[in-house]
Amino acid sequence: MIRRYLVLALIPVALLAFTIQPAHAQKKLKALMITQSAGFRHGSVNRRDQELAPAEVAMVQLGQQMGNLTVHCSQDCAADFTKENLQNYDLVFFYTTGKLPIKEEDLDYFFNDWLKQKGHGFVGFHSATDTFKDYKPYWDMVGGSFNGHPWGSGTTVTISVHDTSFPAMKPFGNEFEIKDEIYQYKNWQPEKVHVLMSLNMAKCKPSKPYHVAVAWAKEWDQGRVYYTNLGHNEGTWTNPTFLESTKQGILWSAGLIDAPAKPNPKVSQQQEEKAKADAGE
Repeated sequence: MIRRYLVLALIPVALLAFTIQPAHAQKKLKALMITQSAGFRHGSVNRRDQELAPAEVAMVQLGQQMGNLTVHCSQDCAADFTKENLQNYDLVFFYTTGKLPIKEEDLDYFFNDWLKQKGHGFVGFHSATDTFKDYKPYWDMVGGSFNGHPWGSGTTVTISVHDTSFPAMKPFGNEFEIKDEIYQYKNWQPEKVHVLMSLNMAKCKPSKPYHVAVAWAKEWDQGRVYYTNLGHNEGTWTNPTFLESTKQGILWSAGLIDAPAKPNPKVSQQQEEKAKADAGE
């Protein structure tokens, strides 16, 4: 069932001392954060007998700092990811793995009514692309599905930002380094997504001869989808730059700030060609 976190102690509040414009704070938002693992359970969503896991604590605190976002956390899809309960929320966050125990009729409502028609927002973190990876309606919505991670949790990678004007990318600048696990994808559809940042293969080991996106945004009919690969390592959830980026991604997904999210397949094509050249192919 949904758990509400009232006592916050994991992340220093100073790290989350972000500002939010009054116009954004006018609308109160409610988000359902699902962190159930039907496959591998990441440390960032492992509660370890605590009330909430590190990623959940970070998101609850972020919502409190924003002042207009309440985050409810659940590791019980069967009870909480239902047509009836989804109607209580403006946003859904997934940090999940595997085939979740969600009824097909509830998934259909989520895809075709709650998200597409009612104009809500979906935010996927890290292994959200490992979820339902053989179920086309899901990976068609989220943008791709997990296909291995040559860049493990101890690897420091260099990431190039392609759209520095997009609100969730502004905190990162043009390029940055981070130690985190990075996925590569199958069912990748560059013609349907607005790629925001990718691995710079010239500065990554291993260097692969293909494009690997790290974050993207897309409009899903009336709804909005924002995905970031980052978040495997628990330390990422105490990184103020990542949290500021996440805040902006949430505001965009909720429709409280606007930014173009038109598909940019030329970016993927250019990055594919660059990766091949960087790998000597």
